Order: sequence, then structure tokens, then C-alpha cells
Amino acid sequence: MANHAVGTVADKQVAVQKLNAIGWGLFFIWIGIALLANLSWGVGLLGVGILILGGQMARRYMTLRFEAFWVLVGALFVVGGVWEMLSVRVGLIPILCIGAGVALLVSALIGNRRA
Repeated sequence: MANHAVGTVADKQVAVQKLNAIGWGLFFIWIGIALLANLSWGVGLLGVGILILGGQMARRYMTLRFEAFWVLVGALFVVGGVWEMLSVRVGLIPILCIGAGVALLVSALIGNRRA
């Protein structure tokens, strides 16, 4: 497999700008297609999540800085899309809030104990 590492700082900046432009372009194209085809919210959210995760995979492939925040956002869009497509009757937001609260409590109780 070929090495697709981006060399200098200037090269990295150009690569990041191109990836951002490609990502936004694909986002608007997807939204336009979803609106024209009258797709459900679930399919729309799923597509946006896939685009976000694909952008992060491209960054990793090009050895650019991996952005964990956007991976989380993409995963949430995918989960939200699947949730909507399956018509789950339990609200996703309350479950996410409970999960975030549990994660914060666990990190506070188990995390590093510095004086």
C-alpha cells in the first residue's frame, strides 16, 4: 500500500482545506438529493453521518490529525438515522443524556486521582 502522508505544514494546510471543501460540497449535494427525492429524516441523518465518518477516514488515510469530536458527531448522526428508520418508540435524546451522565460519573469516580 502506498504511503499517502502529507509532508510539510503548508501541504497539510492545503490538504485540510481541500478535504473541508470536498466535505461541504458532498454535504450540500447529499442534502439536495435527500430533499429532491423526499427521503425520510432517518435516511438523511444516516447519509450525513456517513459523510462525516468518511471525512475522518480520509484524514486518517492522509495521516492528518484525526478529530475524535467529529467521529463522535458522525456516529451520533448514524445512530440517529438508524433510530429514526427503525421507528424506535423511546426518545434518543433522553438515552444520550443518561449515557453522558453515566460516563461523567464513571470518569469522576474512576479517573486519575491527582492531588
